Amino acid sequence: MTYVIAEPCVDVKNQSCVDVCPVSCIYIGDEAADRILYINPDECIECGACEPECPVTAIFHDSAVPAEWAEYTELNVNWFTDADGVRARINEMKPAEA
Repeated sequence: MTYVIAEPCVDVKNQSCVDVCPVSCIYIGDEAADRILYINPDECIECGACEPECPVTAIFHDSAVPAEWAEYTELNVNWFTDADGVRARINEMKPAEA
């Protein structure tokens, strides 16, 4: 179990959640390529400190991710092993505005 960052974070990337995470498990890799932040499920201790800090309500416990954003649970996990694949899928799901 872990927390997940979902679609409302795409292109917002407010990092207030990073500042309160006691184990530094929230990442943004390539500032230009990554359009969303990611929580490492192997490092997250489920403290929940990040959730209320998100100004766009993008962070959910994995058991409470809204159905329309369920794929973000898998994307958060996969980013740590296949960042390029996840970036491509994010771009398919929510094309960048020109």
